[in-house]
Amino acid sequence: MRRTSPLTLVAAAVLGVAAGFLVDQLLTGSGRPTFTPSIMLPVLFVLLGVANIVLALPIRRATRGLAPRVDPFRAVRVAMLAKASSIVGALVGGIGVGLLLFLFTRPVPPSVGSSAAVTAAIVGAVVLVVASMIAEQLCTIRKDDDDEQPGPPEPDATPSHH
Repeated sequence: MRRTSPLTLVAAAVLGVAAGFLVDQLLTGSGRPTFTPSIMLPVLFVLLGVANIVLALPIRRATRGLAPRVDPFRAVRVAMLAKASSIVGALVGGIGVGLLLFLFTRPVPPSVGSSAAVTAAIVGAVVLVVASMIAEQLCTIRKDDDDEQPGPPEPDATPSHH
């Protein structure tokens, strides 16, 4: 499994910016108020980021020989959770930036409450991305000395004619 590419995170953020701006544009175009995320969203993101790191720490200890062996399937699940969390954080952070862009491009100044909630969601999303990238790094297995060298030749699969 490869680590999450920065390009993937940038692409998710750009898609989020476009989606956030478009959602607010459509809402106000139909006479509805702009979207304001719940204040619990950044709290959830921070808690998820902390959970990612807490789940990754035993894997890091096991790969360094400091703790008992960890189930490899558990390690893959934690790494995939970290990968998915970083992508979701980038996407939602982008949506928040799109919402802010819409709020600040309107002729009417935004209310402090709505812009503060969106800013808090962006900060929470950034914390989630950073924590998830750290957790993904913690799940990385060190290369063995012989990983750089080719292994022994594979046995020949052709039948022998003895």
